[in-house]
Amino acid sequence: MSVVGERVKNARKRAGMTQRDLARAAGVSLSQLRKIEQGGYEPRLETLRSFAVAMNLRTSALQTTPDYEIPDSDTESQWHPVLHALHGNMTDPDEPATPDGVQAMLDTVQAMIAEDRYREVTALLPNLIRDVEALDDARALKFKTLNMVASLLAQTRQFEAADMVLDRALEASETAVEAATAIDTHLWALLRQGRLDDARTMAVQWADDIEPRFSRATLQSVGMWGRLWLKIANAAVRDNQPHEVEDALALARAAAARIGRDVYVERLLGRTFGPLEVSYIAAESFVIAHEPEKTLAIAAKVPAPSIEPAGASRMRHKLDVANAHTQMGRYSEALEEFRGVQRTAPEWLVQQRYARDILGQIVGRRRTLTPEMRELANAIKLDY
Repeated sequence: MSVVGERVKNARKRAGMTQRDLARAAGVSLSQLRKIEQGGYEPRLETLRSFAVAMNLRTSALQTTPDYEIPDSDTESQWHPVLHALHGNMTDPDEPATPDGVQAMLDTVQAMIAEDRYREVTALLPNLIRDVEALDDARALKFKTLNMVASLLAQTRQFEAADMVLDRALEASETAVEAATAIDTHLWALLRQGRLDDARTMAVQWADDIEPRFSRATLQSVGMWGRLWLKIANAAVRDNQPHEVEDALALARAAAARIGRDVYVERLLGRTFGPLEVSYIAAESFVIAHEPEKTLAIAAKVPAPSIEPAGASRMRHKLDVANAHTQMGRYSEALEEFRGVQRTAPEWLVQQRYARDILGQIVGRRRTLTPEMRELANAIKLDY
């Protein structure tokens, strides 16, 4: 029996439930539960959350290992030159690096990220890393570069490399708020791995450390503090802690109300904070809690974004809407949301395990697939 299987079995017995009771309450098949308890396979985080809800436990009480995908061979090949550059294996430049030249390249990268041109960004990174490392007394540029690289590594599921780069970014940071933007990257990586306790503990610590005085604080400090509370809400809903979700969202809303509009917290990566970002996370929390009607009610009221209309937060929200439609059996509406994201951000979409999970549910309920569905499944590398 695996450790997680034994935890599920022991928790079920303490709850006074039979296997049939737990399977029914969690919405899984009896055979699936039996395989899990016998160590037949490691369940996904979403399945463990369903068990936790049925037994009124934290999801993390059942967890034993992280839950994430490894990068595919195409991604590894694409990033190989970048990893070489990060380890100092670089050719000499044709001419000396300058702060103005590095800033110009960062401006170019920012525009590419906003336009979903991630493959082109990756091709620029080796020279950018080489140039910024060659500069003396350019900590701000070094921090921005390393934080951006770490974020892209986390997006492409290269978590160990992301951790290494984030450590270097934190060394280059000059203020607590600036360091918190790197912690924001780290928290996102932890959540992508299903490391709920680690994410929550770190987010709470940093929210306490940088808590702003609203009467004097800068917009960036208030926004960064608000983003940390959104990460706490992210971790709490996955860990089956609904009251903690409500408290975290309330504090994030207070920060958003203080700012009054959506603003950039980290412009290079397109990270924003404000009322719209809070609405996105509230909608996400409801769909994770399997309350899709509430997700769709929020989605119907959110305005078009004034900044980053094709940013990752907006695209993630569209996937949450697709998931809500899927939970309600409205597959045509879900596919329409998918098509919109695929048209807008295909390079971002292919890195999202969440997209494969949602489309996998739709495909699993179909006896045959339309050509359009097969095309979409192939585009996001869904194994079906």
